[in-house]
Parts: sequence; structure tokens; C-alpha cells
Amino acid sequence: MSDINSVIDQQVKSSDIFLFMKGTPDFPQCGFSGQVVQILNYLGVDYNSANVLEDENLRQGIKDYSNWPTIPQLYVKGEFLGGCDIVREMFQSGELQTHLQNAGIAVKQTA
Repeated sequence: MSDINSVIDQQVKSSDIFLFMKGTPDFPQCGFSGQVVQILNYLGVDYNSANVLEDENLRQGIKDYSNWPTIPQLYVKGEFLGGCDIVREMFQSGELQTHLQNAGIAVKQTA
């Protein structure tokens, strides 16, 4: 496992919810990242994030790690959940809330 893979693996496994995004939750730098942040904030869940724009190795490394070509990428309990479209569809159908609750994560809002 390369150094960046070790870093990513540690990040993904250190939090119940981890978001790799462009920008920060307070200042998303792409609309797709912003949408995922809005969903997570609406649900009132605690999450950590990493700004892939700060580190080219991380930006490419997360794509290789997940075998997923786009960012943002959301991980729940160490498992890759998906990007913006998947997260948005899961949220709209209620599946995201159920998935989080089944993972033992308290959700404060429901759609």
C-alpha cells in the first residue's frame, strides 16, 4: 500500500462519516461537493472531510483508492458510499437516512 493509500485508509477508518471534497464544508469549491455538504448538514450528522484541492497526491490517490473517477466521495464506517449523484438519490429516497441509522449513526432530520 502506497503512502497516500495509507493516509486515505486511516482517514476513512478514523470517522464514522468521511467526505473527500473540493474545498471545505464551510467553503465548498464545487457544486457537487456543496450538495453533499448540504445533505450531511441537513441530516445533522458529524463528519470529517479532506480538501483534495490542497494535495494533488490526495486528489488522484482517492480516485485510485475507491476506483471511482469523481469527487466528492462519501465514506460511511469505512465503506465507500458514492459520489454526489448517488448520495443525493439515496437522500431523496430516504435510503441514506436508513443506511446511516443502520450503521449506528444518529440522524437529526428526515427528508
